[in-house]
Amino acid sequence: MRNPRNPQQPKGRPLDPLTRLRNHINDRDLLILSWLYDHHALTSAQIAHALFPSLDYAQRRLRLLTELQAISRFRPNKLDGGSYPYHYLLDQLGFVYILGERDEGLPRRDEARRRKQSVMTRPDLRHLLGGNQFFIDLAGQARTTPGAALETWRPAAAFHTPINLLRPGDSMAMAATKGVRLPRPDGAGVWRQDGRAVPFWVEYDTGTERLEVLAEKVFKYATLARAAVWAWPALFLLPSQRREDNLHHEMATYLRPPNALWFTANTEHLTASGLGPAGRVWRAGGPLRPLGVLPLIDLPYLDPEHDQRHHVANPRPWTAKPGIEPDED
Repeated sequence: MRNPRNPQQPKGRPLDPLTRLRNHINDRDLLILSWLYDHHALTSAQIAHALFPSLDYAQRRLRLLTELQAISRFRPNKLDGGSYPYHYLLDQLGFVYILGERDEGLPRRDEARRRKQSVMTRPDLRHLLGGNQFFIDLAGQARTTPGAALETWRPAAAFHTPINLLRPGDSMAMAATKGVRLPRPDGAGVWRQDGRAVPFWVEYDTGTERLEVLAEKVFKYATLARAAVWAWPALFLLPSQRREDNLHHEMATYLRPPNALWFTANTEHLTASGLGPAGRVWRAGGPLRPLGVLPLIDLPYLDPEHDQRHHVANPRPWTAKPGIEPDED
């Protein structure tokens, strides 16, 4: 019997690479390829945390997928010496496989080369991986928490055109502005736990932007809530407790605080407490301050369409949502 970790070609007529890949891939492999297609790059540690019981097990499987030409990898060097973990991306055959699974035709002949060049040279690679880490941590919690699941993980690329945030029935006044006053989230998701499911936006902060820029993002989520017939909580993940406190202080200086669903947490506290992003770590901001600190599954939102699609009841609907009305210019 052939060793499944060593995809040698059988005797006789050689198999083409795509057939070899189909003969070895499993559901978890397919999820890895799908994530790499949607989210561009993940490290070996991230993939292991989200999907495997150990890093060694993950590395063996990733080596197999590399040998099968489904994925490729690179390892950036650190400025102070040494190197980071391997960063994984889709190889050309991985693009062919995923687009075939999604019935979206064939990729460009140089799709993998273009993607790899883009990822390796992008100045915000740290931000990309940090934003991905938020969802990786949720997936890791789901893997070890009965009844929990990261049901949806949508990338920032899905919202590069902010007008795509609007649905039929939302404010046409906002559509007329081409969405320039709408947010551009770093991702979106749906977390399921204990028979409920909550949708959310994610804003990942590295601490390099001015507080005024973060405040403007909160106001943009208020604009979206005013324009739409639905509203999701916007989660701001900040690098430190001090940064989190400073953002809340900044928002308190506005005479008319934005009527938005926004919550904050910081990676210092998540790391020290071990609670993870699904835990009771989300501090309510602005008019919602009396709610205190909530777990992810208990965050308020307003979206009957989501409730119907996911077959859930919303235990904490946002009753303070404003009506649909144009912005005051």
